[in-house]
Amino acid sequence: MNKFAAILAITLASLAAVSAQCPRIITRAGWGARAANTAQLPIRPAPWVVMHHTAGAHCTTDAACAQQMRNIQGWHMDGNGWADIGYNWCVGENGAAYEGRGWGRQGAHAPGFNDRSVGLCVMGTFTNAIPNLAARNAAQQLISCGVSLGHISGSYWLIGHRQASATACPGNAFFEHIRTWPRFNPNP
Repeated sequence: MNKFAAILAITLASLAAVSAQCPRIITRAGWGARAANTAQLPIRPAPWVVMHHTAGAHCTTDAACAQQMRNIQGWHMDGNGWADIGYNWCVGENGAAYEGRGWGRQGAHAPGFNDRSVGLCVMGTFTNAIPNLAARNAAQQLISCGVSLGHISGSYWLIGHRQASATACPGNAFFEHIRTWPRFNPNP
């Protein structure tokens, strides 16, 4: 029985360490996602993290962020004809991470990188200002969480969407800010 208790204690400590690195996660069911069937990510763990902004409304409450996720999914599925929301994860300025396609699924967020990256967006427009501290912390925690869970390579590279295709995303202010984050790659 003592051996079982020791194994249980170690397991619980390991789970606590991983969950301490993860932000508050809102599942697809939690934000009311529509059903989708997307392809598995062929290269795992993902060697790239691509940062985005939604270039839309900011959200600071659970209800507003859930509505924003439904709006983005509707635009991506109905307007773009995609199988699902394009991002793997979105972060709100309420400090929560919203499961888009989730871990291990190929996104539709950055041509040339979709089959080897996790697409992470912050909801809002960040051309002239950066996301609030809650959103920035949640985004960095989500990257650490992905590394801890084995979904993102420990030697990953971080880029802004504009480095993958001709776009203003993730906004000038936010792009300048993520250039200071660990593992930013100026020349992907």
